[in-house]
Amino acid sequence: MDDASARRAAQALLAAHTANVQFTSLGPPDRPATISDAYDIQDRYVALLRAEHGDAVGYKVGLTSATMQTFCGIDHPIAGVVLASRVHRSGATVRRADFGRLGLEFEIAVRIKSDVPVTSAPVTSAMIAPHVGGVAAAIEMVDDRSADYANLDVLSLVSDNSWNAGIVLSEFATSWPDLEPIVGRATRDGAAVGEGHGRDILGHPFNSVAWLATQLNARGAGLKAGQVVMTGSVMKTVFPDSDALYRFAFDGLGSVEVQVR
Repeated sequence: MDDASARRAAQALLAAHTANVQFTSLGPPDRPATISDAYDIQDRYVALLRAEHGDAVGYKVGLTSATMQTFCGIDHPIAGVVLASRVHRSGATVRRADFGRLGLEFEIAVRIKSDVPVTSAPVTSAMIAPHVGGVAAAIEMVDDRSADYANLDVLSLVSDNSWNAGIVLSEFATSWPDLEPIVGRATRDGAAVGEGHGRDILGHPFNSVAWLATQLNARGAGLKAGQVVMTGSVMKTVFPDSDALYRFAFDGLGSVEVQVR
């Protein structure tokens, strides 16, 4: 995709968010035709967002389950960028009115302690492990702007920063249990809303980070020390429709809370 088209598409996304209109596919002539086009647009869109939300501090990985990939008509995960002002600590309060439609995803986050070498070969989980300095329970806030999932264009979704609208983090643990079998449980005002295991994230959360590193390397970038990676949800997205306190706790890892108003 040429730079002018990517910039026009990014401006259209910014205008749609500003007007808080329903998510729809990007239209011609600037609609992405390939996943590479979508990331070209995302790069330009994130550059526009940085004026309000600060520098990039990490990434989110989405569509980490076969079910969601099939649903969205794609055979691999997707990535988005997390910006500084969109990072919240456990106990934060967010307002539904600040989103087109707020969704909560319940995840494991990792913090990178040292730069991951850029390589032309696929990155593996074993290559990632030495570069992880912390693991946390986390909640991702997504804004799907009431998308019509029956007619979802995943390339436009990727262009729209893969819908990332912020993250909420527990304290990072510097030692952690085996992440594959651990159970995470989500509650709304104390009532269960869902649960999942670390293995629900591409078999292991570090597989998600490895996929991301490979994706970044293919575009001439890489994971850097200090960055945070949201590895993907262990359960289906929850869309709050009223005031409530959401809590997500992982056995042996900790818990994270967000108050929705």
